[in-house]
Amino acid sequence: MTNFTTRFSQRILAMAGKSPWGNDSGSESGGDSDGSGGSDNGGSDSGPRNPWQPTPQQSGGRSGPNIEELFKKGRGKGGGGGGGFTGLPKRSNGKSWLPLILGVIAVAWLVLSSFHRVALQERGVVTQLGAYNRTVESGIRWTFPAPFEQMQKVNVQEIRTLQIGSTEASKENLVLTSDQNIIDMAYEVRWNISDPERYLFQIQDPEETIREVAESAMRAAVANFELISAIGPGRSEIEAQVQTRMQELLDQYNSGVAVQGIAIRQSDPPQEVNDAFREVNAAQQRRESYINNARAYSQQVLERAQGDTAAFDKVFEQYRLAPEVTRRRMYYDTMENVLGKVDKTIVEPGGVQTYLPLPEVQRRSRANAQAKEGGE
Repeated sequence: MTNFTTRFSQRILAMAGKSPWGNDSGSESGGDSDGSGGSDNGGSDSGPRNPWQPTPQQSGGRSGPNIEELFKKGRGKGGGGGGGFTGLPKRSNGKSWLPLILGVIAVAWLVLSSFHRVALQERGVVTQLGAYNRTVESGIRWTFPAPFEQMQKVNVQEIRTLQIGSTEASKENLVLTSDQNIIDMAYEVRWNISDPERYLFQIQDPEETIREVAESAMRAAVANFELISAIGPGRSEIEAQVQTRMQELLDQYNSGVAVQGIAIRQSDPPQEVNDAFREVNAAQQRRESYINNARAYSQQVLERAQGDTAAFDKVFEQYRLAPEVTRRRMYYDTMENVLGKVDKTIVEPGGVQTYLPLPEVQRRSRANAQAKEGGE
């Protein structure tokens, strides 16, 4: 509403031959040409002073240039007929430095955008007007200047590491095993770029793609192992299976990525059941220990029985050759084993001298020997 009122007032003043800054021409009613108002020259009409023009007192009695004159002068200095940039100094022959400056800039642009140094571990991917053109090896390489051709250097020997999961309890990475148990896994993937062209143009986000492929391959591999194997002896086999699965999937995507290895850094039950799992694991280890001890004892008994059997077979062979001699020999051996620990001496009657208590003499001699050792 305010803008409409302002435009309407200006239209009325224009129709009446008036200007919002004073008289329309300055010659009417005896006003000055600077439009400063008629009150200073004794004119009958008065109005607000033009804010873009100084008063005669500020300009020393002369009216200053307006904005249109300033713009006209600027266009005249920078235009084609004014001789170029007047701020630049002239050369000795009177010509401008502008062509030389532009030439230096053009040469620098050509050199910097046309010659490229590709390191030994890098490959240069050249695009022509945004489309893939070629891949160059290491060395000093030349291309058309930008933006016609551009080169992107890719390090193909750098081994990159991608961390998946975390050892922190707040960032669990839960994986299901074949026996319906859950373990928290943290592992890292080591990879490098094998094909720069495919790496740059086939997949949009390489690291995110590798992460998703690694998680999928790890879940598929762990699903074939039980809990005890997954957290212990089966780690190396899981790592090998994950690497193989990842490489197959990435090759299907034409990703240009080579998987160098998988390293499992953590493979534990969830934090909430970790204590209970340790108790169960300790009980299982004790059970395995008892089973191993029983197996060792049974093996010893079996070996002893086999030895006794072999000895009996040998005796039987001798018995078949000489039954009477072998029978008497076995009888003497048995009586020696039975009576060897008995404190008695058995002699046959007839022509035998008086009984000599040899066992008692032996006991006394042993007692005297022990007494002497204690006295020393």
